[in-house]
Amino acid sequence: MMNLSSFFPTMDLLAWRGFVYALFILHFVFACQLLLLQPLVSALDDQAVNVAGLLERVSQSVKVKRYSDALNDLNTAIEADPTLSEAYYHRASVLRQICRYEESEKTYKRFLELKPGNPAAEKELSQLAQAQSALETALSLFNSGDFSKSLDYIDKVVLVFSPSCSKAKILKVKLLLATKDYSAAISETGYILKEDENNLEALLLRGRAYYYLADHDVALRHYQKGLRLDPEHSDLKKAYFGLKNLLKKTKSAEDNVEKGKLRLAVEDFKGALALDPNHTAYNVHLHLGLCKVLVKLGRGKDALTSCTEALNIDEELIEALVQRGEAKLLIEDWEGAVEDLKLAAQRSPQDMNIREVLMRAEKSLKMSKRKDWYKILGVSKTASVAEIKRAYKKLALQWHPDKNVDNREEAEAKFREIAAAYEVLGDEEKRTRYDRGEDIEDIGMGGGGGGFDPFGGPFGGGGQQFTFSFEGGFPGGGFGGFHF
Repeated sequence: MMNLSSFFPTMDLLAWRGFVYALFILHFVFACQLLLLQPLVSALDDQAVNVAGLLERVSQSVKVKRYSDALNDLNTAIEADPTLSEAYYHRASVLRQICRYEESEKTYKRFLELKPGNPAAEKELSQLAQAQSALETALSLFNSGDFSKSLDYIDKVVLVFSPSCSKAKILKVKLLLATKDYSAAISETGYILKEDENNLEALLLRGRAYYYLADHDVALRHYQKGLRLDPEHSDLKKAYFGLKNLLKKTKSAEDNVEKGKLRLAVEDFKGALALDPNHTAYNVHLHLGLCKVLVKLGRGKDALTSCTEALNIDEELIEALVQRGEAKLLIEDWEGAVEDLKLAAQRSPQDMNIREVLMRAEKSLKMSKRKDWYKILGVSKTASVAEIKRAYKKLALQWHPDKNVDNREEAEAKFREIAAAYEVLGDEEKRTRYDRGEDIEDIGMGGGGGGFDPFGGPFGGGGQQFTFSFEGGFPGGGFGGFHF
């Protein structure tokens, strides 16, 4: 049988041990509360206290246009207190300014649930709707080609209510490029890049603005910077390599001109012009270069077209006026040549080269108003004396009045003209003076008394006889002279 006196002392010992163990556990739990739970409670208290600090930081971020930081702080404040109406209001405003309209609208509506009837929020919500509609309209007008009206919507509505809308700013730059206001486009992209120096679209558009101003070095630098950030950006690659190709074609054309390979230069100039017909600031020089080469090749009609293209771009380009004058001389548009060269001389009165070309054109114009004796005899200006004589005999025989009874009056006039031509061209001294462009008033048909008359006197003077003999007679013989 069990000894009870020995059992109780044993139970007291176990109970004592359990009590000590329990007491240890309680102290351990209490220590954990002090060490772990208290910092968490303090953090929550600090977070509640820092909401005001977060809102102040939001205000500072908005001032320096750090909208991402502002939105992060506002989201933190709302998570800490989902009923914090002020955070919703600021968040909606920031989202409206950067034209994230759908998110902004939802946030304004949440704020109005917390603060029904708030006039400021209701007004801004209305402005948001106007800005959103205006941006959609501006995009539509841009796509339809109505650039001026689209620009009005961007400037007068979208950027008024959403002044930091990147999408609207980029669209504005595209519109400025479309309306060829390149300086303004450079200015606008400068503002964008000041806020975000790695904005690829702004780098591309700014590069294009410099490109269309023919400032190719600066354009290339912008394209290169963009490609360093994104080597596979398709539009930047297209712009960069397109410009490099244009410069290569131009260099080839200029090199071929220097080497005297003018026909190859013509093809290079044409190839460069075909790359971008809208690049007028640069193409004006390509048109001029092409015109100069064509003038050297004697292709007056083509040269005239190229110089006119250059003057259509820049009507003040004196060199293009001079070259067009040269082209008109080639196609024997004497009056047109004199007109262009006179205008060039007026704009550059000290340029003696222009004056020399003008004097040549004026001389050609004066000569063009005389009888073209070469043309009348049907010979070239380099014809020999023998060729001139043969032509004269042939035409005199053809147009002798006795051989043209049915059209005698026309034949007499023609015969007189042929004889006058031969009087000048058949005489070496007179021909030399004629070729120099000198006035020969007393010879040929232009003269007063003493002029050569194949009919020997006043025509129709009562049937007088006139004998006109060719040395050696006509070819084939039989005509020692004409009698009538």
